[in-house]
Amino acid sequence: MSHVKLIDIDKHYGGYHALRSINLSVDKGEFIVMVGPSGCGKSTTLKTIAGLESISSGEIWINGRNVTRKEPGDRGIAMVFQSYALYPHMTVAENMGFGLKMAKRPQIEIDAAVKRAADILRISDQLDKRPKQLSGGQRQRVAIGRAITRAPEVFLFDEPLSNLDAALRTQMRVELSTLHQQLGSTMIYVTHDQVEAMTMASRIIVFNKGIIEQEGAPLSLYHNPANQFVAGFLGAPRINFVNAKLVSLRDGIAEVALEGGGTTVRVPVGEVGDLKAESHLTLGIRPESLKIGRSTEDVAISLDGKVRLVEQLGRETILYVDAGPLATIGSESGTRNFTVQLGNATGFSAGEQIKLSASTSSLYLFGPDGRTLSRPKPIIASL
Repeated sequence: MSHVKLIDIDKHYGGYHALRSINLSVDKGEFIVMVGPSGCGKSTTLKTIAGLESISSGEIWINGRNVTRKEPGDRGIAMVFQSYALYPHMTVAENMGFGLKMAKRPQIEIDAAVKRAADILRISDQLDKRPKQLSGGQRQRVAIGRAITRAPEVFLFDEPLSNLDAALRTQMRVELSTLHQQLGSTMIYVTHDQVEAMTMASRIIVFNKGIIEQEGAPLSLYHNPANQFVAGFLGAPRINFVNAKLVSLRDGIAEVALEGGGTTVRVPVGEVGDLKAESHLTLGIRPESLKIGRSTEDVAISLDGKVRLVEQLGRETILYVDAGPLATIGSESGTRNFTVQLGNATGFSAGEQIKLSASTSSLYLFGPDGRTLSRPKPIIASL
């Protein structure tokens, strides 16, 4: 039986339809991460589970109980917010034990719960301090510790790492994943950072405009996106998109012409519906799939470009390459760039002319409605 279950959840704010028929089942012990752009409905969904937002219709079940109309304190959940929400006049120990104190639990039980949580989070030496004496990472540990002391059925996290610097975010990602393994608890985590989602989740839920676009294991969603939105959201650097038109469709093979480049690519496709000649399509190429020069594999696309910017990151090099009309198309930002992700290659400089290629095993094809028509591997291109 599902530990958390959302059934046909709708949420309206006046005339704004924030959540549209959300159905989601979370098994006990899962680490679920909800991702999506700002305003997509992920935080609203989390708050409806917590009882901080009422729903317009639908049902919410936690551990076999219908909690749709229950108060937050009666749902068996604990929530960690983006802001630490610590009481400045209380010590760390008092902050962590406050929920149990309000529940009128015996002091010996409160002390034991605080000690256990502090040991897990390695802040036992901070219990007598006040929040202003702590670093950002320590304050976030205290907020998490306050949740642990309540021994909730479900942990809810609303972008808890967004106020931390990059190095500390990386450290806290590891610590939260370790905490999940130690406690074996059900955790539902909201973030706009797809790197957090890819590295922490046992299952990712991708939201967009109040609906769930796709859910699944991180690598499954990365390699097998259901549509162009999911493909574009997951992956850093972002996937390259190029506009195309359908030339012909025969025996499961779509021949498409790339706009602005005169290149034709033949791609095997699955179910395409009523796709017709001249239909507008989009070709997708992950940055790590673009190679410098001609690959030894069958080449689907080969193009010349000029390096606009080089980012040397030590373990990898990112190139932004002006490829003319091809790169202008399919870019929401209006730039003329193809993004290329290499290993620890060096020696590239702005203004350098290079040749890019992509193999026949690395292309995605998306239909006019954004639905994925073909995942790697397509077949040889006509250049």
